[in-house]
Amino acid sequence: MTGLERVRAALAQLGSDCQVVELPDSTRTAADAARAIGCTVAQIAKSIVFCASETARPVLVIASGVNRVNEKRIAELVGQSIERATPDFVRERTGFAIGGVAPIGHATPPITFIDSDLAQFAEIWAAAGTPHAVFKTTSAELQRATGAGLFHIK
Repeated sequence: MTGLERVRAALAQLGSDCQVVELPDSTRTAADAARAIGCTVAQIAKSIVFCASETARPVLVIASGVNRVNEKRIAELVGQSIERATPDFVRERTGFAIGGVAPIGHATPPITFIDSDLAQFAEIWAAAGTPHAVFKTTSAELQRATGAGLFHIK
């Protein structure tokens, strides 16, 4: 099953009415995605994967496209140090390649945190398993889909 198919299946399993949109332009970065969609960079829910140092568990931070993640803050929330995941770790643990990591449909369920700044928008856009696919959602829907809460991640 491709990453795109896993995202569609996860959305269906959640009973979500979110529709995946495939775009001709790249959505690999938050800026690329905003340009391709026609929204602000802040409305892009970028998925950043870290590795928990002691347990090697994946840690997913779903952040507003304009925000930088405070890794010390995330480590505090996780209760252990974290490090940026390698591309191989990301693919192995999530099933997605960097640039298309979706917030749902992961091969290994991650510890997940959602940037509270995303709650200010009526709609946000997240990757849908490839660097050319996205889906429109809300922070409340992401919370429901991932079981994660909102946190100040900056």
